[in-house]
Amino acid sequence: MTHRTRKIAESLYNAAKRLRGVFAIAALLLILNLPGNPADLRFAYFIRLPVELLAVVLLLALVRGRAFQVARLAISLALMLVLLLKLADIGTYTAFSRSFNPLFDAKILFDGWNILSGALGTIEASFILIAIVLGLLSVAAFIYWTLGALQSIHTSRPLAVASGIGLLIIPVIASYHPNNRFVQMRTTNMIIERVALVEGSLRDKHAFMALLDSDPIVDVPPERRLDALKGKDVIVIFIESYGESAVRDPHYSPLIEKRLAKVEQQISAAGLASKSSWLVSPTSGGLSWLAHGTLLSGIWVDSQQRYDQLVGSKRPSLNSLFRQGGWRSVAVMPAITMDWPESKYFGYDTVYAANNLGYRGKPFNWVTMPDQYTLAAFEKFERAGSHSPIMAEIALISSHAPWTPVPRLIDWSAIGSGTIFDEQAIAGDAPEVVWQDQERVRAQYASSIDYALETLGSYMAKYGSNTVFILLGDHQPAPIITGENASRAVPVHIVSADPALLEKLDAKQWSPGMIPGAQQAEPMDRFRQEFVRSFSN
Repeated sequence: MTHRTRKIAESLYNAAKRLRGVFAIAALLLILNLPGNPADLRFAYFIRLPVELLAVVLLLALVRGRAFQVARLAISLALMLVLLLKLADIGTYTAFSRSFNPLFDAKILFDGWNILSGALGTIEASFILIAIVLGLLSVAAFIYWTLGALQSIHTSRPLAVASGIGLLIIPVIASYHPNNRFVQMRTTNMIIERVALVEGSLRDKHAFMALLDSDPIVDVPPERRLDALKGKDVIVIFIESYGESAVRDPHYSPLIEKRLAKVEQQISAAGLASKSSWLVSPTSGGLSWLAHGTLLSGIWVDSQQRYDQLVGSKRPSLNSLFRQGGWRSVAVMPAITMDWPESKYFGYDTVYAANNLGYRGKPFNWVTMPDQYTLAAFEKFERAGSHSPIMAEIALISSHAPWTPVPRLIDWSAIGSGTIFDEQAIAGDAPEVVWQDQERVRAQYASSIDYALETLGSYMAKYGSNTVFILLGDHQPAPIITGENASRAVPVHIVSADPALLEKLDAKQWSPGMIPGAQQAEPMDRFRQEFVRSFSN
């Protein structure tokens, strides 16, 4: 190799090493500045100097040889954990408007797999999962490789090291200045907040035990509980993703208010009356079982930890109270496709899940069966002919994401085993097409809520004799539908052919008709107490 060739090679090598160093700084800036809330995903958010970047560079400047390799590996792993935590935050903020709790949110990963595989198919979902894993491994390898470029900046001069420490202390102090907007310690603060969140969750575990032992209806004599409802079927129906935004947001309210008015006319013609109000759900965007547990137990269940404690407790659910009063307790859960051991807590006599509702039609992506079939199957299996009073809990799921395709109401007598819905189940565009356009997603969401309410109006008018219906949303949909900072309020309606029963409801809290008024939303955990007191003579 000639001297000229050697000089060119050295220049290229040095340029590549400098470029590698640029990649290292860029990767550090990107990861350390990445926000956990998707609302902050904008260019200006990344124009910050993370103090942690200076700390990483200083640390790698202080060590050599084997110690450098150990520090490089440790920092690479730490950065990957930070990245994963921030990506998890983005996911939970997008779906549930809250940060990720490492202690109790692992279940979300399994739920996400069920939704993804249900919407796209197991093979397609598996390829996506493999691609995500390979992508994360590639990012980890890239981070480790780029950090190797920082080895060339180390120095043995004590004065230079002392100067570096001094330069690090200055931005740390500056980051706490109230008017500072450039120097930040976001990642450090995020980790501190996450540790505090986990510690708070552990403390809450003990506090929740005390709440479970304190029941506000203990003073209502068991023999008088719910006796105003004797002889009537009571049906609690959760409407998936039916939140305040569906009724009040201008994107959806013209359609949904019109539908609620039609439902009111429909049930009125059938001799039924209604009252409506608002409840505050403990969750948003998903985790419906937290809302179910809250309403039925009369205790605020806003985390998986609390739910797990609840279903292991002896606190009587509303279902159990009805069962103790002589009602047959039934659950109709078309979204349940696996074992459901938690059902034992609620005290059902029978559970109808996806596998024993008799549906032979095609699924609507993740949605196992349309709402109309769910209600028809319940009538067929439980209410056809004479029967003892039933208390049923039904979870309707046609308004669950991805909101495509949206079913259509058909004649009740034509439902059969559900194969009549096959043409509807394969109609329309796939989720990956619909979700490319936010306005189209919103339109599909509104249509799915409209369908659920239309189905319920027809169902109550046809099968509402001697029945009390409690209809409510489980939670608001994801922020892609509601926008940021939406409330957690959901509509609740009580429908009955007995006007005297509706008069027992607090007039200040309940408005006549199917459209809730301007009254303040009550926490969902108060419903059980107020319902039992209202209908216990």
